[in-house]
Amino acid sequence: MTSNDLLTRLRPLLAAECAAEAHAAGMEAADLEQAVWLRLLSGAGALSRTADTALRIRAAVRAETRAWRRRARREVPYDPVAAEPSGGRLESGVEQAVLTAETGRQVRAAVRRLPGRCPGLLSALLSSRDPTYREIAGELGISQGSLGPVRSRCLGCLRRMLMAEIAAPGRGGEER
Repeated sequence: MTSNDLLTRLRPLLAAECAAEAHAAGMEAADLEQAVWLRLLSGAGALSRTADTALRIRAAVRAETRAWRRRARREVPYDPVAAEPSGGRLESGVEQAVLTAETGRQVRAAVRRLPGRCPGLLSALLSSRDPTYREIAGELGISQGSLGPVRSRCLGCLRRMLMAEIAAPGRGGEER
């Protein structure tokens, strides 16, 4: 019997076994069938000499599904969005810490340039000691009830200032 005759004769049996086992393994039947063919044909001579090829095919399908499940437990799917948080550049923890610190410095510098009570109020809100509204109102000498509206106006002013700096073109039309 030629190898083509053997493949033609065994294909329906292999397809049926793969269709029965693939869903439980969480894989496509065609993928399983291809993997089993590779497993069987890597020792094609042994396949034609065995007395019970149906048992050998069933065993190969089950062995391949077990191997697939083991690989699935160990593999971690690649997420390109999570791997590239900054527009295509991978950053280490140190780089991220430096960028975070630089952003904090830029925000604090912008807060210092704000008019009126805004620098004092926003500096108090950004403070690492995390003061309460009562403490901030006492430090600034304003009523606790007016902190919310003043904070809102100051944040709006800061937002406009930072957006103007980001969108302002530099020399030669380049953004800075």
